[in-house]
Amino acid sequence: MNKQLQAHLALFAVALIYGANYSIAKIAMDDEWVQPLGFIVLRILVGILLFTVTHQLFVREKIDRADFVRILLCALFGVAINMCFFFVGLKETTPIHASLIMTTTPMLVLIASSVLLKEVITPRKIIGILIGASGAILLITYGQKISFQSSQFLGDILIFLNAFSFAIYLVLVKRLMEKYHQITVLRWTFMLGLVMVLPFGISDVHTVDWGSFPPLVWFSVFYVCVFATFFTYLLNVTALSIVNPSVVSIYIYLQPVIAATIAIGMGKDSLTTIKMVSAALIFAGVYLVSTKKRKA
Repeated sequence: MNKQLQAHLALFAVALIYGANYSIAKIAMDDEWVQPLGFIVLRILVGILLFTVTHQLFVREKIDRADFVRILLCALFGVAINMCFFFVGLKETTPIHASLIMTTTPMLVLIASSVLLKEVITPRKIIGILIGASGAILLITYGQKISFQSSQFLGDILIFLNAFSFAIYLVLVKRLMEKYHQITVLRWTFMLGLVMVLPFGISDVHTVDWGSFPPLVWFSVFYVCVFATFFTYLLNVTALSIVNPSVVSIYIYLQPVIAATIAIGMGKDSLTTIKMVSAALIFAGVYLVSTKKRKA
C-alpha cells in the first residue's frame, strides 16, 4: 500500500475514534457508572501500561534531566488539566457542543504560539480568530441564561478550557518531539500526569462498583482507555513519520461531523439551525487561520 495512503487512513481512523469518543465516553458517565475524575485515572493508568510496554519493546530511550521541567508542564497541560476538564465538561454538555468547541484548538494554538514562541499573528488570522470565537460563543450562550448555575454552560466552558490547555501543550511539546521519540515523551508525560490527577480521582476509583457494569459500560471504559488513548497516539505516530504535522492537524475538522452523526444516530443529541450556524462560523475561522493568502 502507498505510504501516503497509509498515513491518511491512519489519520482518518484517529478522527473516527475521537469522533465516536464523545458519545461512547458519555455511556459510562451519564448514569454515573464511573465519575469523570475516576475515568481519567483509569485512562492514564492504562496509557502508562501500554506506552511503557511499547517503549521497552521498541524504543528504550532516556530523557535528559534538563528536559524534565518541560515534560512536567506538558503533563500539567496535556494530561492533568486537559483530560480532567474534558471529561468533567463532557458529562455536563452534549457531544455536538463538545466536538465543535474542540475545533477552536488550531486558533488557540496560534494564540499560544504568539505568546510562548513570539510568532507573528497576521490580520487575516486575527479575523479568523474573531469569527471562530463568535461561533463558539454563539454555541455556548444561545438560548441559555448565562449563569454558573447552568450545568451545560459550565460544561461548555470546561471543554473550551480543555482545548486551550491542549493548545498550550502542543506548543510546549513541539521541542520535545524534535528531540525524542513520541512514545518516550508520552510515557513520561502520562506518568507525571498520574501524580497530578491521582489525589483528585483516586476516591472516584474506589467507589466504582465493577461487578455491576453491564456489557455496554464495559465497552465504553475499554474504548476510552485503549482506543481513544493508546491507539490514537500510535496511529498519529505512524502518520507523522510520513506526512507533515499540518496534514495531521487538518483531520481534527472531521471530528464534529463524525461526533454529530454518531450522537444523533444514538439519540443523544439533535441537530439545530444554531448548531449549524455555529459550526459554519467555527470552520470559517479555522480556515482563515490555517491557510495563507495567495500571492498574485
